[in-house]
Amino acid sequence: MTSPYKQLLAVVAAGTVLAGTATAATATAASSLRYQCSTSTKGIDDAGYSGPWPDTWDVTVQVCAARSGSTVHAYADVRWDGPAFYGTAAEILDGAKIRVQIMQSKTGTVPVVVERDFPLKARMERTASKGDHDGHFRTLTISHRAAGSAYGDGVLFLDWHKDGRGYRAHDYAGSPTV
Repeated sequence: MTSPYKQLLAVVAAGTVLAGTATAATATAASSLRYQCSTSTKGIDDAGYSGPWPDTWDVTVQVCAARSGSTVHAYADVRWDGPAFYGTAAEILDGAKIRVQIMQSKTGTVPVVVERDFPLKARMERTASKGDHDGHFRTLTISHRAAGSAYGDGVLFLDWHKDGRGYRAHDYAGSPTV
């Protein structure tokens, strides 16, 4: 006869194996999704600097979305090419973030189903040895159940140091509808 303790251990072990299988299956399903993406680029002026050097940042955002049943997944891939004149220790931004949203496609107003902000300030101020401010960041994937068609959207928020205006939004092209 098996003791209750051994029975409990067998149940816990079986649950662990099943949980591990579900996690592996979920990870495999997420990696096999077919993402549809849109990419757009904007030249953004540093509103906190008015000196003689060029101060435009070229920022490219690729927004991608995929559907698995009724669940929509979205992420953004952000690349920037900033000026090198700032130097290696300059404070350029008071804040920077990329907002990834899943939008429900409907006629009239387009409601946001879910959104998440990802901080970028430290990454954008990081420099190469020559003071160049180039970089790249891919957000985590956000997911949400969305009835009907939906798409991913990306908004870059920048708050330039010493401009006194706070965050300003820069909209980028959303993904194709999934």
